[in-house]
Order: sequence, then C-alpha cells, then structure tokens
Amino acid sequence: MESPSRGGVFSEGTDSRVEQFAESISFDRRLYRHDIRGSKAHAQMLASEGLISNDEAEQICTALDEIEKQLDADELPLRIELEDIHMHIEQALIERLGDVGRKLHTGRSRNDQVSTDFRMWVRDALDDIDRLLLELQQAFLSRCDADADVILPAYTHLQRAQPVLAPHYWLAYIEKFERDRQRIKDCRKRVNQCSLGVAAVAGTSIAIDRNATAKSLDFEGMTANSLDTSSDRDFVLESAFVLGVIATHLSGWAEEWILWSTVEFGFIKSPHAFCTGSSIMPQKVNPDVLELTRGKSARVLGNLQTLMVLVKGLPLAYNRDLQEDKPPLFDSFDTIQACLQLAAPLVAGAELQRERISASIEEGYLDATSLMEFMIRKGMPQRRAHHLVGAIVGEAMRRRVTLSDLPLEVMQEHAPELDASVREVLGSKQAVEAFVSEGSTSPKRVAQQVAIWKERLS
Repeated sequence: MESPSRGGVFSEGTDSRVEQFAESISFDRRLYRHDIRGSKAHAQMLASEGLISNDEAEQICTALDEIEKQLDADELPLRIELEDIHMHIEQALIERLGDVGRKLHTGRSRNDQVSTDFRMWVRDALDDIDRLLLELQQAFLSRCDADADVILPAYTHLQRAQPVLAPHYWLAYIEKFERDRQRIKDCRKRVNQCSLGVAAVAGTSIAIDRNATAKSLDFEGMTANSLDTSSDRDFVLESAFVLGVIATHLSGWAEEWILWSTVEFGFIKSPHAFCTGSSIMPQKVNPDVLELTRGKSARVLGNLQTLMVLVKGLPLAYNRDLQEDKPPLFDSFDTIQACLQLAAPLVAGAELQRERISASIEEGYLDATSLMEFMIRKGMPQRRAHHLVGAIVGEAMRRRVTLSDLPLEVMQEHAPELDASVREVLGSKQAVEAFVSEGSTSPKRVAQQVAIWKERLS
C-alpha cells in the first residue's frame, strides 16, 4: 500500500524496527479532530484560490467528515507504518478519493500541518484549564460568607505570625489562580497564531491564501517567518511553564491543607469522599487527593524541564526531535486537568473545625505586632516599640498568659506610656479589627474584596 510520506527516491522499505521507533500515532491520535478541521479549511482555501475545484473540495470535506466519525467510534485501523495521525487521515482520504485526496497536501507540509494542529489543540486545552480554574476560584469564594467570622493564624516560616480572617485566606488563593488565568490568556495570544501555509521551511511557490485559512480556523493572526515557524516550539514551552506555575499553586494549597488536617493542627476536615483509609490502621482518614495533587506537581515541573532540554540545542529549522514535544505537554495538561477537577469540590466540601481553631487562636501571641503598631500610633519610634513589645511578650511567656491577660501594670513596667486603651488591640479579634491598609485582613477591606470577586466571577 502506498504511503504518502515515502517518495520514489527510496530504494527499499522502512525497517520495521525504525517504524516502531519513529511512530507517534500512540500519542498524537488525540489531534485528529484538529487535523481534520485544519485540512477542511485548507481544502476550502485551495478551492477559493482555484487550485482545486469546488467539487473536489466538497468531496474532500465530506470524506474527512466520514473519517472523523470513524475515529470518534474507534473504527479506523491505526498502523505503525503510517507513523502519525496526520498520515493516517491522509491515507484514509486517498483510499476513498484517489487523486482527489492526493491534492489536499498542495501548498503545505507535515511541518506546518503538525504545528497548526498542535496549536489548535493547545488553544482548546488552555481554555479548558481556564474554565476549571474559574470553578476553583468560585469554590473558594463560596466559602467566604459562611466563614466570615472565623479567625485563623497566618504563618511565616511556618510559625504563627498574625491573625487573619478565613475569607482573607480564601481570597489569597483566588488571587493566585487569577494570575494563572491571566498567564493563560497571555500565553494563548502567542499560541493562537496560524502556522499553516509556511510549508516545510521556506514557504511555497503556490499562490495560497494563508490569511483566509487563519481566519477560518479562528486564529488571531499568522506566523511571519517560515524558518522560525518550522522550528518554533515556544508556544509549547510557555504553555508548559504556565501549567508548572499552576502546579506549584495547587501543591502549596494541598500541603497547607494536609497540615491543617492533622491532629496537631486540627483546622480542617476534608470530605470523606476525597480521602482513603489504611489497610492496617482502622482509625486513619488519609488526605490522598491532596497528597497526590502535591505529588503530581512534580510530573508537571519535570515535563517543563524535559521540553526545555529538548529544544535547547536544535538548529533551524524543523528537526524530528520535535516529535517528542507532545507526550510531556499532553501529560501536563492531563495532570493539571485531573487535579483541578477534584480541587473545586474538595474546597467546597471541606469543613473548618471552628471549635479547635477558636480554642487555639490566642496561642502564639498573634497580637504582638498590633501592640507594636499601637505604640507607633502613639508616637513611639518603631525600633523602640519593637524592642519593648518583645520584652512584654517575654514576660507573658514566663507567666504563661496571653497579652490580653497580662496586667496593665506589668506592661507599664516595660512601657510606661501604655494605658487602658491598649486593650483595644489585644486579642486576635481586636487585632484583626485594627487593620486598615488596602490588601489587609481588615474586615472592611475583606468584605470589599469579596464583593469585587463576586462580581468578577459571576
């Protein structure tokens, strides 16, 4: 059977071991819908330019629709000797239409064909990740009203630092995932440039209309240089980087909630539907989804490194090495998609352990900074206030009491300037209410941000 990829220059067939080594149909078959869409647009452009007849274009498009239905139903035999999905589709077209099918490849190469298909696939995949990130943001936002009265300890260096409202925590993740969505949007602009028509490396002497094809396929523009286009995988690298940042955000969230779900913290309880048990310890409720989310981030970051190394030494223009760009990126998209599909319902269904949080919120002197800033507002230099509060905290630690329980006269031994009004900032609730700056955990500021995000995410 004739293979469209081998011309008369070859004196012998391909070694079967080479066919096995070089095939990509095992992973690039997922591009078939994009390949068929691109081929139909190319056929219609060829007809509009008089390079094939309208009837031939109609035959090609009809046959491609039939082939797509076969692939949807998994009824098109996949053969290693045809290497990739693009050759499978073209061979199936030729088997149906003969010379009419052979005309489809006029004015294009597999190089620009593959790049175009891959760009369309990545474009769709980015849109899907963006949708899932929106759902995760909405899940965090849905908690804000219900958790509005909960005060949590914020940590630096994993040591208790200052008190914050629970919605302030949820808004922090909404902000992180919003930046991820902005990166997706920005990345998509560079992905969404049409490669079709630059042919193998230098363009084509056939009078095609690249602009018409780009518009038909919903691209924002066309790539400008055939040499660059044939070798370019920046859009793959950038997409992998965007996914890598999302992975780090998901991993950090997972790590935090894993800690919060321990007996030592006891801050949160994950839905049992997202946990597993132990084969030997009957009391265990393990946060496996969170642990796997944290673990799977390593794959996504590893895929980014794989892709960077893949292209680092390639000369212009196309090299077969670029066939290896798809498995890592496919895996990164699949992994992030799987994590996000579970993240939103897990966030929505988790329960803050209010009694445990409330019972421990005054531990760790979270109001110490508020006391220092109270002194500053009274006119004391920051460094002196910092030193004096350190001494007052030391006194409270020795007495094993909170700052709010420390007698005023004891505080005045270190800072005579203090009076009874200091009680206005002591204790986690009063400390939270003392915040005023934009972006802070001030109840007023948090309520404003929640309202803003409700409008943005609606």
